[in-house]
Parts: sequence; C-alpha cells; structure tokens
Amino acid sequence: MAKAIWNDEVLAESDDTVVVEGNHYFPPGSVKTEFFKGSDTRTRCHWKGTASYFDVVVDGDTNKDAAWFYPAPSDAAAEIRDYVAFWRGVKVEA
Repeated sequence: MAKAIWNDEVLAESDDTVVVEGNHYFPPGSVKTEFFKGSDTRTRCHWKGTASYFDVVVDGDTNKDAAWFYPAPSDAAAEIRDYVAFWRGVKVEA
C-alpha cells in the first residue's frame, strides 16, 4: 500500500499505483480531493505530454504545485492518464 503524506495528512492511498521514472502515480479515486486546489501551472515532458498541477492545502498551509497529473498524456504514457504524483516535500511511503 502506497501513501502520500504531507503535514501529517494522508493525501492519497492505494495499492494500485503506477511507478514512472521513480514517481508513484496514484489512481484518481485514491486521492483525497479536499486537500487539493487547482493551479494554473503547466509543464511539458518530451514523452509524457503536458502536466497540470494542484496546490496541496492542509490546515491552512499551502504547498504550491506539489501534485501533478497528465489529463491528456501521450500514447506512451496513457496508463497514467489523470493519475496523481507528488513532490516538494510530500512523502510517499510504499
């Protein structure tokens, strides 16, 4: 079971993550959406496509762009469509 934790809150939990380039991507249904706020940030990966971001908000603290996902990935990355990955201090325990 993989868990994503920040500020002592479990943000996502799943035994069905997909690991790509060392990052655990959590299925959309495993993410606790109450801790996520949309962000306008976008980045481009040469093989996965364009990533969109979420700010993570716990107890009034915001971790800017700490989660990302690919809403329309390339064919090569189709298995992670809408799956969510984390960085910027979010601890992923697997």
